[in-house]
Amino acid sequence: MSTIRQEQVQNRLIEEISDMLRRDLKDPRLGFITITAAEITRDLKYARVFVSVMGDADAQKNSLAALKSGTGRIRGEFTRRARLRVAPEIEFVMDTGMDRGTRVLELLRQVEIEAAANPPILVPEVAE
Repeated sequence: MSTIRQEQVQNRLIEEISDMLRRDLKDPRLGFITITAAEITRDLKYARVFVSVMGDADAQKNSLAALKSGTGRIRGEFTRRARLRVAPEIEFVMDTGMDRGTRVLELLRQVEIEAAANPPILVPEVAE
């Protein structure tokens, strides 16, 4: 169970890092990145930021490496923008939830296509 302050800082993390990705960070390894969620400890010292990257495994690996190399700058800028006394240690983690969701949707579409191609055969009931 998180406190109100934790939720505020988590939401601010998502907003500010997303803004930094759009405007400030110019690393060519950064691909199309979406910040999907953030978790922060009760003492606000450690944060885990979940990211989703469009593209193949190499694009994901390169984007995550670019984020990790820019963590110090992101951490300092976030602390300044959020006006926090202590800068949280930030860890970037790949969010695979969107990939799993996409895969489930693909499987459901396949089932629909197969059901449409092979409709069930209805056998009339015989009255006795």
